[in-house]
Amino acid sequence: MKILVADALADSGVAALSQFHDVDVKTGLSKDELVEVAPAYDAIVVRSATTIDADVIAAASRLKVIARAGVGLDNVDVEAATKAGVIVCNAPQSNIISAAEHTIAMIMALARNIPQANEALKAGRWERSKWNGTELHGKTLGVLGLGRIGTLVAQRANAFGMRLVAYDPFIAPERAGRMGVELRGTVEEVLREADVLTIHLPKTPETVGLLNAESLRTMKPTARIVNVARGGIIDEAALAEALAEGVVAGAAIDVFATEPTTESPLFGLSNVIVTPHLGASTEEAQDKAGTQVAESVNLALAGEFVPDAVNVQGGAIDDLIKPFLPLGEKLGRLYAVLAEGGFHGDVTVEFLGDIADADTRILGLSVLKGMLSTVVAEPVTFVNAPLLADERGLSLREVSDGHSEDYVSLVRVSGTTAEGRTLRVAGTTFQPGDRERLVEVWNTPLDVEPSDHMAFFRYDDRPGVIGTVGSAFGEAGVNIAAAQVGRREVGGEALMALSLDDAVPSGTIEHIVDRIGAHEGRAITLG
Repeated sequence: MKILVADALADSGVAALSQFHDVDVKTGLSKDELVEVAPAYDAIVVRSATTIDADVIAAASRLKVIARAGVGLDNVDVEAATKAGVIVCNAPQSNIISAAEHTIAMIMALARNIPQANEALKAGRWERSKWNGTELHGKTLGVLGLGRIGTLVAQRANAFGMRLVAYDPFIAPERAGRMGVELRGTVEEVLREADVLTIHLPKTPETVGLLNAESLRTMKPTARIVNVARGGIIDEAALAEALAEGVVAGAAIDVFATEPTTESPLFGLSNVIVTPHLGASTEEAQDKAGTQVAESVNLALAGEFVPDAVNVQGGAIDDLIKPFLPLGEKLGRLYAVLAEGGFHGDVTVEFLGDIADADTRILGLSVLKGMLSTVVAEPVTFVNAPLLADERGLSLREVSDGHSEDYVSLVRVSGTTAEGRTLRVAGTTFQPGDRERLVEVWNTPLDVEPSDHMAFFRYDDRPGVIGTVGSAFGEAGVNIAAAQVGRREVGGEALMALSLDDAVPSGTIEHIVDRIGAHEGRAITLG
């Protein structure tokens, strides 16, 4: 079969592909050129430079697999590929060691002021006393996110004699204990204790701006911050101001909200170390990415199981299940966000009504994928979701029941939060057009169409609350597209669900919770 390598790939990767197939390396193709040549190939391999969109996929009539030699998939239209029955795979584990080692290198360089001292001495200045550093031994490393990279960083920091504390509400305490890590219930607790803070969280609407002017002021003035995860998790302007004012002592940043960039308020500060997104930039990581995607492409073209596939081959999914896949992922994401304190043990997914007669295994994975995507820094796929769940002590219990009183088909997710509370969310689809509906949130029945941006509040039912919430969102510059209130009894606890036109600014939910005396409030992006 024929394979097009459209971006620069490690020689080892090209060699592994060429062992079984005809390989053409053609880099720098324009979109028109790519559309023109695509029909001749059974597989296309890219990195980050070449975009494989719906037009290219439509033109590639022989295409069986698209492979991205790296972690991200921003330049591949996965939805279009799935509809066309084309496998999409990447190399999700290729850079984890490199990213962990770069994090440790940044921590060491930050603690000992190595780049600043190097620059001064090369400029002819012997500034031995100016760049006095600090030991890591006995200091507290705060880890936000104990995924695979966060775990590797913790293990390496342990060898320096550091005390380890972490926030990851979706990891089993027993597993953290075996690593010598003390879990904390909130991000704020970790920030207060950390002498060095390292971030290993996914970039989601919930984590964007997680470290802002307010949260930075909860840290020690001697604290140092390292981010080799995702840009945007730290408010760069707020961090620059905190560093200039001595709110925190230093920062080492590898990732930025906008990339590539050569301008940042951080760049002019002497207590900041910056690198241009080098976390995965090692010869070994690039070599692994090439060989891993080559292995996946060879498996796909041989018609065998592809462990690193991020989508599902179209023909394997029951037609009754297909409309529920995006809904299942939304329900999983919603469940995880509402269980803010974390969840452990069994989570039950019920398939009720007509859908119970179909093969629902992939739908259960869709729910699991949505749950984990809120907390895992590495890409979550239908294939690796069970493994990632197992690492966190999470198991999915699936129940099929052909009876549903109110709906033709229904998917319900339920379990117990880390705080010991029962939590349920449920959804269905309506004809025509397989329109999605949320029919239970926070154990309360309602009927609302999920939107990209939503907010939910639990409060005591009384007059005037809806108007107060509307005014508060108006003051925040957020337009409410639709609102729905559900309750079990008059005067009891009520649930307000709002569909919003924009993401909710930081602090808005907390402000509204205070104004209406709500029991809880959450903002979530489902799109």
